[in-house]
Amino acid sequence: MASPDRPNILLIMSDDLGYEAIGANGCTSYATPRLDALAESGMRFENAHVMPLCTPTRVSLMTGKYNFRNYLGFGLIRPDEVTMGHLFSDAGYKTCISGKWQLHSYNPPNEMPEARSTGQRIEDAGFDEFCVWHAHHTEAKGSRYKDPIIYQNGKYLDGMKGKYGEDVFANYIMDFAERNQDDPWFIYWPMALTHRPLEPTPDSPEFDEFDPPSNKTLGAGTWAELEGWPDDEKFYKDMVEYHDKVIGRVVDKLDELGQREDTLIIYLGDNGSPVEVCTIVHNHNTICGGKGLTVDRGTHIPLICNWPGSIPAGAVNEDLIDCCDYLPTMLQAAGIMPPADYFMDGRTFLPQLRGETGDPRDWIFFHFEPMSGRVYRYARFIRDHRWKLYDDGRLFDIIVDNEEENALLADDDDDERAAARERLAPIFEQMVN
Repeated sequence: MASPDRPNILLIMSDDLGYEAIGANGCTSYATPRLDALAESGMRFENAHVMPLCTPTRVSLMTGKYNFRNYLGFGLIRPDEVTMGHLFSDAGYKTCISGKWQLHSYNPPNEMPEARSTGQRIEDAGFDEFCVWHAHHTEAKGSRYKDPIIYQNGKYLDGMKGKYGEDVFANYIMDFAERNQDDPWFIYWPMALTHRPLEPTPDSPEFDEFDPPSNKTLGAGTWAELEGWPDDEKFYKDMVEYHDKVIGRVVDKLDELGQREDTLIIYLGDNGSPVEVCTIVHNHNTICGGKGLTVDRGTHIPLICNWPGSIPAGAVNEDLIDCCDYLPTMLQAAGIMPPADYFMDGRTFLPQLRGETGDPRDWIFFHFEPMSGRVYRYARFIRDHRWKLYDDGRLFDIIVDNEEENALLADDDDDERAAARERLAPIFEQMVN
């Protein structure tokens, strides 16, 4: 049974949803009442950042390491990687992953075929139970939304006609929590929502008329071709609001089971929102998505943590949070000591969750190496609360130049810029295998 020293942990990661898309962060384009309520009764973070794309974020999140240490390629995690699933299972937690996997084999036959099937199988990822989409090859992944293709505990599910993927994942999570009330549990929910294709949800009027194929062969490239719907950004609002609704259903189930006070909920995004989607913040500011971009629009994500009785209600924290910080935070909350030879770059922020000062970061580091056949550039950069330095020498004052339009070079430094460069540049030398 969970306890304050061995709490349940629910780690929720939305897909393609940036900082600006949550009402608690000022969004006025979409209604997110359930996440807003978690923020109101918990802690909201202002400066949480991740990688600009999903796989780099997921690999770092699951291992507590920077990507230069263990990144294999897009849609892949090393087959021998020790993940949070292994660490929690080995410590006696009941473990479950329900949602998107996409870390075993991403590349289709005509795109870097040498990388096919080189990642980790979901069966080997350390979780006791799994209910996932995209367990195997990309060209056979099918829909993640309506009529989903879902691989659960070693077999593909039948009877998915008319079902919605995120509902299936949420239902599995609720069932898992109910079945494991006698033990502490760790659940990782890498959500399908709100990734493309941008299509109707069960709450959209168009949902019933939408009849996707059960499987699509990878074609020329658009998400509409891959998953069967004429991709339309107008549905992003429906998807954001449905993802909020289904999170609320899981939270309500934990309340029903009497597990809320013994459960740490961590909610974050995996990268920025789609670049085609523009969101209104505070009724007058427009922020367009930055997925795939190294500017803040691509890395700045929502982070909300909730643990009744342990996290002060209504708190807002401005510390820098790196995507490798979640694993050490969760392990400390659970009282788990990783093996002596298990290295993590992350830094726990559990003291901050408890209202203490903790040991906040002075900077966060990014090693962005998609290694896919698509056009995303390699980049290494460091940022603090004001300055951002790339390894090619470009420096930006991100308070006044958040879009990074005016690079500051060393030859033009004044004393303040030179001091920032002198403070940040040596960090690159630390980041070697």
